[in-house]
Amino acid sequence: MISGKTTLIAHLGYPTETFKAPMIYNPWFEQKGIDAVVVPMGVRPDDYAVFLKSLFRLSNIRGALVTMPHKVTTTSLVDELTPTARIAGACNAILLRPDGTLLGDQFDGAGFTRGVERKGRSLKGARALVLGSGGVGSAIAASLAAGGVSGLALFDTNTASADALAERLRKHYPELEVTTGSKDPAGYDVVVNATPIGMKENDPLPFDIDRISPSTFVGEVVMKSEYTPLLRAAKEKGCAVQVGTDMLFEMIPAYLEFFGFGTATADELRAVSTIKY
Repeated sequence: MISGKTTLIAHLGYPTETFKAPMIYNPWFEQKGIDAVVVPMGVRPDDYAVFLKSLFRLSNIRGALVTMPHKVTTTSLVDELTPTARIAGACNAILLRPDGTLLGDQFDGAGFTRGVERKGRSLKGARALVLGSGGVGSAIAASLAAGGVSGLALFDTNTASADALAERLRKHYPELEVTTGSKDPAGYDVVVNATPIGMKENDPLPFDIDRISPSTFVGEVVMKSEYTPLLRAAKEKGCAVQVGTDMLFEMIPAYLEFFGFGTATADELRAVSTIKY
């Protein structure tokens, strides 16, 4: 029950129809007796900067979850970024601190890589391909680098975005082999779709599935359906896969700690989740 004492966490993005996080956080808050609520807020890109400033003038807001298409823009709208957010060049969490300043952090990448490793797939020494160099793709690439991959290929239709991410990675991980410009999945141990391709049933696959090996691990960030066309095609090829919501369940414990609500395990969150497709 929402009351005048309820603490608000905004969920900022556009459009909001595919948002799954409220169906994890809110049942968790209810079970734990925490008077807080995650509220989806659809904000178009042209309105975002003005809206964000006004949002954090509310007296009962603690912070915000940030999703597409605002993760990169947010980095220039907060007062301070954590090192993780700076490397990723994107921000998906905002905390309103007691002094009124905004701290931005990034948990997408950690959520993705923790999910992969919990499935028994080691990242150390692996070769990975990440399609999409926006907010989520940049974060995943940064966490793959931190996880010890030996080679990282980046592809984005916006070549400048992929090249800029490659330079940030080379600066922080000078021993890492980073390449750009190809989305051919052949020869990679891990392939990640970090683009919006797959949100619509008639979307083309983000890469040529015939070029992938059955031993490749395929990860997805799209959450509109549990098994996107890409994941269904990858499973048919014999690949191990990770669905988009796995990243959510793995990153939420870090969010809870960031916002000062304690912590939880991914399994505990799954037990109370009301996600439906």
